[in-house]
Amino acid sequence: MGGAEKPLAWLRGEIKTPPFTKEARMEAGILLRRLQQGERLGMPHSRSMPTIGPRCHELRIRDENQNWRIIYRIDVDAIVIVEVFSKRTGTTPKKVVNACKARLRSYDDSV
Repeated sequence: MGGAEKPLAWLRGEIKTPPFTKEARMEAGILLRRLQQGERLGMPHSRSMPTIGPRCHELRIRDENQNWRIIYRIDVDAIVIVEVFSKRTGTTPKKVVNACKARLRSYDDSV
């Protein structure tokens, strides 16, 4: 690690209390800061999401009564936040996957 921190580029979503508990919001903030500093996170905090695209991952935040997911992509110049949602099943909903792909296409076309 070292050097300049990558900025967060928010395409959608936010992390605030509520709906996150204070503890879950703080955990998300710490994990995002680690990503900004260049650390590569693995399970149980993050897992690869190749179905969305290259360099795409999901942060896994366990809250009191729900599981939050933060879909992100690691770019050379930023950590791109694509979606924040509450996950209720074992698989990521197709609607979320398709929306993330569309947002990333739009983002890549604009930069």
